[in-house]
Amino acid sequence: MNRHALTLTFLASLTFAGTASAQTSLTLPAAVSRALSSNADVVSARATLQKAQANLRAVRADPSSIITTSTQAEQDVGAQAATLDGTKLKTMQAVVSAYLSAYETGQRVALNAAQVALDERNLAIARARLAARVATQLDVNRAQTSLNANRQELADARAQLPVQEAQLARLLGLNAGTDLKLGAPPAAPKLSTTLAALQAGLDKRLPALVQAANGVAFARLQVSIADNDYTPVRTLEDARTALANAGRGLEDAARASGTGVRDAYRAVQSAQEGLNVAREQAQNAQASLTLARARLKAGTAAPVEVQQAEVQAQQAALAVQQAQGGVWQALAALSVASGLDVTGLVQ
Repeated sequence: MNRHALTLTFLASLTFAGTASAQTSLTLPAAVSRALSSNADVVSARATLQKAQANLRAVRADPSSIITTSTQAEQDVGAQAATLDGTKLKTMQAVVSAYLSAYETGQRVALNAAQVALDERNLAIARARLAARVATQLDVNRAQTSLNANRQELADARAQLPVQEAQLARLLGLNAGTDLKLGAPPAAPKLSTTLAALQAGLDKRLPALVQAANGVAFARLQVSIADNDYTPVRTLEDARTALANAGRGLEDAARASGTGVRDAYRAVQSAQEGLNVAREQAQNAQASLTLARARLKAGTAAPVEVQQAEVQAQQAALAVQQAQGGVWQALAALSVASGLDVTGLVQ
């Protein structure tokens, strides 16, 4: 082998090694875990909390700090802690959505490829039947139209996949162009928490409600400070008005958040029911495939009938995966709405 050939071989091996090293295998839990440690929004929220904690330590160490200053510093720590928790849940929701979209598109590519193969066979059959004068040109045209449509769907799915993988990679802090190998999402956990438990304590978990509750507490402190015989009555009245307004704002926000949790809870229940239906339909499709194979073996069915049953079983399996993804997304939405992780993905 000459020097030029050796050089090309060496460069090719480097290219292959670089491509292989760029591939990243992921599971859904691993993807969420990675995002919670490296996602820019989570990192920023964690840094803001640390800054608030440092400020609180400084305020507490300063003997000249007054009560309003220390209260605001304490409230800021609580608010930033809630913001960090909320950011983690929202990041988890975004990763779940992106991961499922990319994985299901990959499965749809495989299904579309199987459908195209079936259409090609049906077109060949239609042409053979036309030549035998037991079919019409319309039958051939219909088979061709179905093939064209499914080829377009396959092309669309193949075009969507790299875009969706790039979106997922960006959430995970991975380099653009990273080759992602996504594992099948695990079964979603069953919802065991009651609606009442999820609605309780929202003002201590949801960032917006924590801020509103802090506003009420600080307004109450201002009333206490102004309620004496050396502060103008007008100042006390203004403080009481501010407290009343803050209280109403907190009540309205809490009511809206409670409704949001209830709606998200019902969405989870609906998604779980849809998954049960999809599983039943998949079982029926699998039974039909088993029957078609038995009929082929007995000589009472054509190979194309088995191929069609295989595609239908594959379609039903994808429907189960999509329904399972619907449960995951509903659980993620409920987690964000309630401020409590019900997916088991946030550690």
